[in-house]
Amino acid sequence: MAKSSTIQVRSSVKKGVATIKCLVSHPMETGLRKDKKGNLIPAKFIQNLTCEHSGDTVLDAELNGSISTNPYLKFAFSGANDGDTIKISWVDNTGEKDSGEFEIPTRRR
Repeated sequence: MAKSSTIQVRSSVKKGVATIKCLVSHPMETGLRKDKKGNLIPAKFIQNLTCEHSGDTVLDAELNGSISTNPYLKFAFSGANDGDTIKISWVDNTGEKDSGEFEIPTRRR
């Protein structure tokens, strides 16, 4: 599994269709929960997650506070080959962001 500081990716390609499994480490706080002292925990959630392949955006997801902690996404797109690189990026509502480039591994034959 390839990873950046917060993004882990597993990917494969079969007949030109890439399947991407992406796990993002993020607290995804809604802003509605309280801590042990009764104070509201500030909202902190991913607002936008994108995946690019060969300069084209193949996924542009708008997320919100109702998504669970450490969101997992699985998606597919066509036009991929073994050894291609994808770039996955996210930005949250506080301006924090991360991105990583991941290679789609070559199948063993």
